[in-house]
Amino acid sequence: MQLHRLLQAALLLSISSVRAELAQAEHGMVASVHTLATEAGVNALKNGGNAIDAAVAVALTLGVVDGHNSGIGGGCFMLIHLANGKVVALDGREMAPATATRDMFVRNGKGDTNLSQTGSLASGVPGALAVYAQAVEKYGRKPLAALLLPAAQIAEDGFPIDFVYARKLTATADKLRQFESPKAIFFKTDGSVLAKGEVLKQADLAKSYRAIAKDGADWFYKGEYAKAVAAWMKANGGMLTEADFSGYTVKQREPFSTTYRGFEVIGLPPPSSGGVHVAEILNILENFDLKGATAPGARHHLMAEAMKLAFADRAYWLGDPDFVNVPRGLVDKGYAKGLAARINPDHTTPVPSHGLPPDAETKLFEKHTTHFSTVDAEGNWVACTATVNTAFGSKVIVPGTGIFLNDEMDDFSIEPGVPNAFKLVGAEANAVAPKKRPLSSMSPTLVLKDGKPILALGAAGGPTIISQTVLNLIAVLDLGQPLDEALGQPRIHQQWQPDQVRIEKAMPADIREALKQHGHEFFEENTFGASQAVGLAPDGKGFIGASDPRTSGKAAGF
Repeated sequence: MQLHRLLQAALLLSISSVRAELAQAEHGMVASVHTLATEAGVNALKNGGNAIDAAVAVALTLGVVDGHNSGIGGGCFMLIHLANGKVVALDGREMAPATATRDMFVRNGKGDTNLSQTGSLASGVPGALAVYAQAVEKYGRKPLAALLLPAAQIAEDGFPIDFVYARKLTATADKLRQFESPKAIFFKTDGSVLAKGEVLKQADLAKSYRAIAKDGADWFYKGEYAKAVAAWMKANGGMLTEADFSGYTVKQREPFSTTYRGFEVIGLPPPSSGGVHVAEILNILENFDLKGATAPGARHHLMAEAMKLAFADRAYWLGDPDFVNVPRGLVDKGYAKGLAARINPDHTTPVPSHGLPPDAETKLFEKHTTHFSTVDAEGNWVACTATVNTAFGSKVIVPGTGIFLNDEMDDFSIEPGVPNAFKLVGAEANAVAPKKRPLSSMSPTLVLKDGKPILALGAAGGPTIISQTVLNLIAVLDLGQPLDEALGQPRIHQQWQPDQVRIEKAMPADIREALKQHGHEFFEENTFGASQAVGLAPDGKGFIGASDPRTSGKAAGF
């Protein structure tokens, strides 16, 4: 298999100083952003579960130990390759309340992002738990309760928070103080937040997990939790109701794929913009010899220009396909070739607006974050990305529940041209509407060769999810890097608006200088994003996995 030969050759090459730890195992593999979550996934596999059970065990544990990123108060996209060859795409994206209005965040004629990011108006109906329950019921082997109870025990006993959790608490402290429940959980008697290494106990969250284990997801969507949220929202100016919760449904979408260098790349359709634009960027870049672009900055320039073109399309065309027309032509190879022809290999090219894909009106798609990947020896693979959006979501915990509610309403275009928390702008396609699902950058991705899965990957980090996924795919499929090196490479990101390249400070000086010479303006950051991946071992026997070295995550198997 070509990928295996590439990986074996790459293992012999010199590597960068920033590199993930590569895990290897025979029977299954799990990669996530937190050691305890990875261990929960491995335990599910060891105790008779499959990759779907392992993924749900990871997700539920992350809701305890990584709650600033994800939890059952948020949403997810799950992409599953079953052992029988079927690929399933589950859309657990949040839904706007039934009483949501187009201008609900407009005050004095201007969109107010404070309202869409914090407090009672910021949350959509959570969909993550509905996906987890459906996934294990239809495709797993373990009951949901068996995956909830170990996570509940961690919540009750507590765990020492890592440097990422501590940093997020410090950065978000002023907003968390606005609400009584977070103050009681995350703040010490002197008014400061918990620090790295201090133990976080979440008794209310443990109680909620145990209630779901006893009564099923109905406790959340049709029972006590829905009632508690509705009462709190009514008292605090929110819109979510019991009917919103009871009316939530998981959408089983039709996964779509593109080809790249002889591989099949499978992603989620809208409202995931990630799947569409990972494919669009790859289709553009397939017109260039990336492996042969060895001059300093040459490859990075091409990648940044392709990202810019795709994000311009994202801003105009993408939205919930149940509400707006999303052209399938965005992933058309001919359209990508035309976009590629606009790229000047020697200098940046202005992109004033979106492109016009073929058959834009007729050929349509059907109507802060964490990623984790799992695989088992039977041939089940899972790539899942989950989120509550920005750190700790809306900052709201309905008293007595321990569950952070998301702030996914900020992923709508609250007003055309008004940037959201990630500086993304949008158009009418992503405007707020009742029961609509906001656009997402989440990009769980599967790669197949000769019809067989060889890689499951994805990322966290807002719009950089798309660019991270592309960079990782190019590193493995074009350049032959092993997973641990691919995830550790210095990153770039270009999202059209603002028209600048985000770049990690670890990027070599010659590449930074070359990007300047090509006309790029860039903004340097220490690091951004977090990627997780599992794949076939280089010799085709067993599995490998890697967790982003920018986090305290872990890949492990058995």
